[in-house]
Amino acid sequence: MAKPLTVEGLADDLQQALGARLVTLLLYGSAARAEESAGGSDVNTLLICDRVDAALFDALEPVVSRWTRQGQPGPLIFTRAEWRESADAFPIEYDDIRHGHRLLAGRDPWAGAAEGGAVRRDDLRRQLERELRGKVLHLRQAYAALRDDGAGMAGIVRATAGGFLTMLRAALRLAGRDVPATWADVVRVGGATAGFDAEPVVQLLTGVRGGVTRLAPRDAAAAAYLDAVTRTAEFVNRLS
Repeated sequence: MAKPLTVEGLADDLQQALGARLVTLLLYGSAARAEESAGGSDVNTLLICDRVDAALFDALEPVVSRWTRQGQPGPLIFTRAEWRESADAFPIEYDDIRHGHRLLAGRDPWAGAAEGGAVRRDDLRRQLERELRGKVLHLRQAYAALRDDGAGMAGIVRATAGGFLTMLRAALRLAGRDVPATWADVVRVGGATAGFDAEPVVQLLTGVRGGVTRLAPRDAAAAAYLDAVTRTAEFVNRLS
């Protein structure tokens, strides 16, 4: 049986497959921040290459197929030009990756202004407010329909928690606060900053990230989670 492909092995194989076409390969997300859950960290990668064409996909296919057969997501793929020009379209994602990544191969995409996408504060605040308000509406809709459905609510929290933590880190940076290393401390500092009760949210996310699949009907922690997202949206709206 073949050994599982590690992220370092993925980097070596992609370098061999792409050669000089590989500009940058990054590990980002929970694995880069060493945040483990019971199911293990998501191993998210981002590939910057010279251009996207049929030859690129031919070279990527055997390596990426082996990687995805292990249940890992394939890399996000940018050209060098797209990376430089898309910071205004994805400011939350760019900002979070910049502050939580590990360089696996190639060169640091933030080494110079010509390479790294510069995130503007106004772009970040605008997208953050829009995403948070959308998440509030989505959660209210789900809570109204599912608050007596413990499995359904656990699923909603599990599906939205990662995005909320990313937005909460962005909100703290936008407000000039230091962002803690662990997600639980991000929630606690976020609660103190945006004005929500953090401990029920920490307990809830600890459970669902650790494998809990059902909440109690009308669980108070689910209501606290909705309140946390709502208050974070209101906090961002007050920032200028």
